[in-house]
Amino acid sequence: MPELDFEKRVALRDAIRSHMDAIGRKILVMSGKGGVGKTTVAVNLARQIAYRGYRTGILDTDLHGPNVAKMLGVAPSELQRIAGGLVHPVVVQQNLAIAGVDNAMANPEDAVIWRGPMKTIAINDLLAKVQWGPLDFLFIDSPPGSGDEQITVCKSIPELTGAIIVTTPQEVSLLDARRSVAFCRKMGIAILGVVENMSALVCPCCHTEIPVFGIGGGEMMAQTTGTPFLGRIPLSVPRSSEEGLDRAAEDAFARIAMALAAGMTCSGIKTEENRG
Repeated sequence: MPELDFEKRVALRDAIRSHMDAIGRKILVMSGKGGVGKTTVAVNLARQIAYRGYRTGILDTDLHGPNVAKMLGVAPSELQRIAGGLVHPVVVQQNLAIAGVDNAMANPEDAVIWRGPMKTIAINDLLAKVQWGPLDFLFIDSPPGSGDEQITVCKSIPELTGAIIVTTPQEVSLLDARRSVAFCRKMGIAILGVVENMSALVCPCCHTEIPVFGIGGGEMMAQTTGTPFLGRIPLSVPRSSEEGLDRAAEDAFARIAMALAAGMTCSGIKTEENRG
């Protein structure tokens, strides 16, 4: 795929900056390993932030496995909202809208078989075309690892606020999470904190914590790498993400979202009811 000429690159960069300048906080949600619940964390933190009156968006940049729309019950037909070459986000609840790479897919079940340059062009094109309007928070859900998608987001989005790193307590996941920490530091991206997902299963009868995958590994990793620890999310009982979370998981996401929002209100972000 040929590279864009200079004029097109400048126009693309200017379009991205124009959209991103209207967004207060731009947060990359990443993980070193797949299967740790990164998208679940991104979706539920965004929902909790939106519940608190903040204008919130989720951008799905996982080219090979976009799942944000599915988790929020958005049908593929709703994502095809493209007019005049621009993408309009789908509003899923009050104060929450989503967009992603699946907006541009004719068939959401198609496999994406692209090399690095095509991925970079596709993500930059998406960043330039999505019409978010003013937002307080934009959560950017990325694929696992630290490849082309993450590098493109970090280099293309001006003034990226920082990254949230998701891990499970297992050592194999923690090893890859440490690589995510190293990636952020090499790219000059602030680490907002580590979230330990699937931390333990809370028994619905006696409320005892059962450490199915272990417990406390994420917090220990945060301490050893000198990064903030945002909290632990217990393993949720429902069979699938779209069925909702149990109360313990909902409460854990609410605590993390409140801490995240509280740490950023000093910059002047206001809730809907306080906006005038």
